[in-house]
Amino acid sequence: MDESGSLRHRSRRMLGRDPHEEHRVATPLELLFDLTFVVAFGTAANELAHALSADHVAGGIVAFGFATFGVTWAWINFTWFASAYDTDDWIYRLTTMLQMVGVLIFAIGLHPMFTSVTEHGETLDNDVMVAGYVVMRVAMILQWWRAARQDESRRDVCRTYIVSIAIAQVLWCVLALVDLPVGTTFALMVIPFLVEIGGPAYAETRRGGTPWHAHHIAERYSLMVIITLGEGMIGTMAAINALAVDGLTWRIALFALAGTALTFGIWWCYFVVPVGEILHARRERSFGFGYGAMGLFGSIVAIGAGLHVAAYYLEGASKLDRTATAVAVVVPVALFVAVFYAGYWWLTRTLGGFHLVLLLLTAVTLVVPVLMASAGADLTGCLLVLALAPWVSVVGYETVGHRHVRGVLDDLRTGAI
Repeated sequence: MDESGSLRHRSRRMLGRDPHEEHRVATPLELLFDLTFVVAFGTAANELAHALSADHVAGGIVAFGFATFGVTWAWINFTWFASAYDTDDWIYRLTTMLQMVGVLIFAIGLHPMFTSVTEHGETLDNDVMVAGYVVMRVAMILQWWRAARQDESRRDVCRTYIVSIAIAQVLWCVLALVDLPVGTTFALMVIPFLVEIGGPAYAETRRGGTPWHAHHIAERYSLMVIITLGEGMIGTMAAINALAVDGLTWRIALFALAGTALTFGIWWCYFVVPVGEILHARRERSFGFGYGAMGLFGSIVAIGAGLHVAAYYLEGASKLDRTATAVAVVVPVALFVAVFYAGYWWLTRTLGGFHLVLLLLTAVTLVVPVLMASAGADLTGCLLVLALAPWVSVVGYETVGHRHVRGVLDDLRTGAI
């Protein structure tokens, strides 16, 4: 609804939203936009599961890392722009729809890209991926161009985004069109990556920045975490289906418990950190949080892929043995724990002896399942032990850690940290 009370989504000036606006929440359009990333993450997780079960471990990991970067980078850039300039008029809505088309094109290109890395190994087949990515990013150029024209006070920062995005897209296209060895292509990707990340860093720190909303950003990231956690439930269900040939058994129930407990524990972990309050008080910490989430999202999606690998193993359709299958789930869980605690330190600048104790206890829950699998234990039992990993932090928070978080918030209010 516009300022006159009309229900029409007529064109409105992009002047930047109030970063202290009360009751700012995610919009229905943002939620619809996120649905396309369900498709992209799901496709990436399936491709990783196929690669790992075929014993293309190194190639699968590299391809998944590349896919995760492209998916999350596009989401992150739109999310921060929307937090600052969401007008919800017809122009903004149609431009967002164009970005959604780009996400779907990007997802179509994931399979040939994975295949070129894991099986062919000569040149990187990322033409369709890049085409989809460029569609997303050109749409963002249109958004920034509109903001640059209408928000005169932030014209320099908007133009910085436009220039960096445009240069990066040219470089991505060149790398896609020129047939180079896979390793060489990935090495050269460092250049457009630095341009992509350098533009926002310069714009936000040297050009005055944009009026993004801390609590809105915190909610948007939490919603994306929930979307990525969906891959864990999908992987769990795939394994249950593999076990359900002879009907419902205790093994099925225990596997369902393991997958659900692991997913639920990760959800609980993430939501104990008051991200909105911290970013509101320390806006300069937004970069580490915002871009560090690429590792967080990727690790959670990879957990779902690992559970899917377990399903392939239970079906007898995997080349991995029991130990390697357990590792396929353990490694992304370990990565999540590492990124989660690194992110907590970045936001709060605190990490004491109590947190180190939690990390050591968590390490036990990561190592024991691998040892169990090596000793011939049933995979379901291994995953039940692994499911305890996030719960170490949950129990630690609910018994002691909540007081530490309260102290962090108090210190933020007084400027102590």
